Amino acid sequence: MSNNSSPLKRYFRLFAIGVCLVLLGLSVVIWNVLNREPEEQIAQPVAPPSLPKPTVALPRVIFTDITRESGIDFIHNNGAESGNKFLPETMGAGCVFFDYDNDQDQDLLLVNSRAWPSIDTPENSDPTLAFYQNDGSGVFTEITEELGLALHCYGMGGTAADYDNDGFVDLFITGVGGNFLLKNIDGERFDNVTLDAGVGGPGDWPSDPDLFNEHPDPITWSSSAAWLDYDQDGHLDLFVCNYVRWSPIIDLELDYRLTGIGRAFGPPTNYSGSHCFLYRNSGNGHFEDVSKSAGIQVFSQTATHVPVAKSLGVVASDIDEDGWIDLVVANDTVENFFFHNQEGHFVEKGTRVGLATDTDGNSTGAMGIDSGQPRNDGMVMIPVGNFSNEMTSLYVRQRGTALTLYDEARSAGIGAPTRQSLTFGTLFLDIDLDGRLDLISANGHLEEEINQHQPGQHYQQPPQLFWNIGPDNPTEFVALTEKELGPDFVKPMIGRGLAYADIDNDGDLDVLITENGGSPRLLRNDLITPDSEQPPFWIRLVLEGTQGNRTAIGARVELIAEGGTFGQRREICGGRSYLSQPELVITFGLGSRSRIDEIRIQWSGSSTVQVVSGLKVNQTHHIRQTP
Repeated sequence: MSNNSSPLKRYFRLFAIGVCLVLLGLSVVIWNVLNREPEEQIAQPVAPPSLPKPTVALPRVIFTDITRESGIDFIHNNGAESGNKFLPETMGAGCVFFDYDNDQDQDLLLVNSRAWPSIDTPENSDPTLAFYQNDGSGVFTEITEELGLALHCYGMGGTAADYDNDGFVDLFITGVGGNFLLKNIDGERFDNVTLDAGVGGPGDWPSDPDLFNEHPDPITWSSSAAWLDYDQDGHLDLFVCNYVRWSPIIDLELDYRLTGIGRAFGPPTNYSGSHCFLYRNSGNGHFEDVSKSAGIQVFSQTATHVPVAKSLGVVASDIDEDGWIDLVVANDTVENFFFHNQEGHFVEKGTRVGLATDTDGNSTGAMGIDSGQPRNDGMVMIPVGNFSNEMTSLYVRQRGTALTLYDEARSAGIGAPTRQSLTFGTLFLDIDLDGRLDLISANGHLEEEINQHQPGQHYQQPPQLFWNIGPDNPTEFVALTEKELGPDFVKPMIGRGLAYADIDNDGDLDVLITENGGSPRLLRNDLITPDSEQPPFWIRLVLEGTQGNRTAIGARVELIAEGGTFGQRREICGGRSYLSQPELVITFGLGSRSRIDEIRIQWSGSSTVQVVSGLKVNQTHHIRQTP
């Protein structure tokens, strides 16, 4: 019996050992999973569903890269040579189109950053802002030194307006370590009046460069800014977005890492929030910080009661058309703000009006922002550019209804095509002059090695342009391709700032996109019209306020044609895009309409409407406010 059972016993013994080894292996795997160091996970992009095909022919708006031939040889310095991967290195930089010398040509400011103070750099190699004068044909000459704009700073963005109503447009520059107000002196030079004006912001860099990496105190990090007359006193006030509570030592101590890469740029969720600034223009060259009293400081509802804002984009626009300019702020990974202007005091209503989060109630990585009326029917749309795997938002408010906005990105056709993009600057503009506002965006990732973690993601990404096909189609916006836009437009880049202007005075709008750590791209609009068709008509308006702010920010303009059956609405908004500002000239595309009936202007702070008629098309008109 014992001899017959011996093989059976050995079999069961081996079987038991095998089971034990399997269980032991499973235990090791489970233990490793439960006890391994947590790694930052990056969501994989979701393939967008197919969209209905358009039922009309798409326009051909070929963009030609004329950066070099136009005279622009700028290269953005982001300070990345330090190797520390400080978060600000990946966020800049902006650009501003404006007419500094009143010669009716749009000139260009490019904001630069610099090496961090702890890095030794060769003498005279520290980069500055770059300013380019336009000769009217789209050829630019750099005159930075001549205008006194060779400013050394870790710049982020800029905005331009005539804050002192002297007839010349001034500049405000945001950055890390302080902001700058540069007053335009008769179109001949710019003076740094930051100290006297009181708009520099707290938290400067340490005086000793060797101590920069150990600097414990938070350093002011401002991003986008917007001019607006929030209290209707005729003087332009200044709203400044601030990003996160940041300093080199905070950044280094967080020590964010990606497997196989090492130190990486940490997400804003690792940083505390900050407060935005609102400076009231006293009219005597000085600004008063009214951030707290005016209601734009937002605290968390938790016991910590800390600042919420992580602001990157802002647009100043009268969303409910009550005559008082509101502020819409894009916040990164926390809820967006809607500061409702209630006769000079702001109440934050982002959650109440429906634009604080996406349709699923989640905060997004929001960057760029704009406001416009693409349907020409009074419906206000607010696009917000978001992080990769978060589609661009498109908040819509219907005229005549309660102050409520709905995200129509999916149904409008921009949701799915933008899901994989990481969008910074975003703007409405009529790219083909057909009378409907289209949507353009600048895209680019933060991490150079992102493709190693997400095969579907790339550091350099192509810009996107969505043509407005009109609301009476299956999808309102259609993503144009290389066939319609040309190879220069769709070439991938590390896109950040975005602005437009008619640089060559031919009526259509040209585009500039900045690149983080690289060269900007100036894209000339070469609208192609079939031989059998008349090129589209257009009209451009330069507005000058006389009773209110001279730059006419806040003015609302309506164009009427064809006996009132065709109309368009525009508003001169402060801010817009990301770290950038397009020209303040209003361009109305008219399509095949060779005449208009009239222009109606409601100036900021005024209850009366100024009516102008008899304006010829295919011209730029200067309109002054009448009593």
